[in-house]
Amino acid sequence: MSIILQTKQLSKLYKKTEVVSGVNMRVRRGEIYGFLGPNGAGKTTVMRMLTNLIPPTSGEIELFGAPLTPHSYETMKRMGSIIEYPIFYDHLTARANLELHCEYMGYYDKNAISETLDLVGLSDIGNKPVKDFSLGMKQRLGIGRAICTKPELLILDEPVNGMDPSGIREIRDLFRMLSKEFGMTLLISSHILQEIEQLADTIGVINHGKLLEEVSMEQVRGRHNEYTEIVVTDVPRAVLVLEDKLAIVNYKIMDNSTIRIYDPRLAPVELNRLLVQHEIGVEALNKKTRSLEDYFLGVIEGGNRDALEAH
Repeated sequence: MSIILQTKQLSKLYKKTEVVSGVNMRVRRGEIYGFLGPNGAGKTTVMRMLTNLIPPTSGEIELFGAPLTPHSYETMKRMGSIIEYPIFYDHLTARANLELHCEYMGYYDKNAISETLDLVGLSDIGNKPVKDFSLGMKQRLGIGRAICTKPELLILDEPVNGMDPSGIREIRDLFRMLSKEFGMTLLISSHILQEIEQLADTIGVINHGKLLEEVSMEQVRGRHNEYTEIVVTDVPRAVLVLEDKLAIVNYKIMDNSTIRIYDPRLAPVELNRLLVQHEIGVEALNKKTRSLEDYFLGVIEGGNRDALEAH
């Protein structure tokens, strides 16, 4: 799969403070790339540089195999985006806003606007002034504006802000369809990790301006996907049982009563027997599946890919 977007040592300074530091990311054609990070991690700044809204302080951006410059006007026509909160001409209708955007982009498909309003669930209110729209409806219109010119690459910053669960599900299905049927490439930032887990082919995790991890979701699911969680009355003594009696070293102490064990060889029945034998109370013992949230928090807290494999 060819690379449609990549950055090389991309950095940005504001008032001598480096908010993005040496980011090297690669987005493959046709995939959905989930861009994850806490508030203030640098996600929006990276996206603003990718869409030519702000210049990098240093480093390179390559789009469609060519360097991005301040004069890459034709490159911009091949992209659609939402960066932060979408802004419209509020006194105009949704349809009129999309017509203006298409004209500005030099895109003259007469059917595109009606098709787009239908895709984002606004066909019944396309002639309603945007000033009367809810936040969720404006987000839908923002997505519509990003996709109406049928771009090859979509860069979407928190695209489901303000939507209810039903709306989020509809937009998730739309993104899948755009990727699978239209062959669009999507770079999506979101704080709703469950959505990214269901959508993304690849994730990039950024924190304090640094890209900590770039990995396929297939690899994430394959890394100690199942684990055993025990809640005990005496964590230090339980750890001794794990290490001395069962030779297990791949575990993580979660708090003063909970341990997660990532060793697939573990026999829960044997563990329970040994803990009781050593007079350690077992309040709970469960097999669980690790989520993207667990993985994400582990990378953020540990700062590297081994975070969730810590002993």
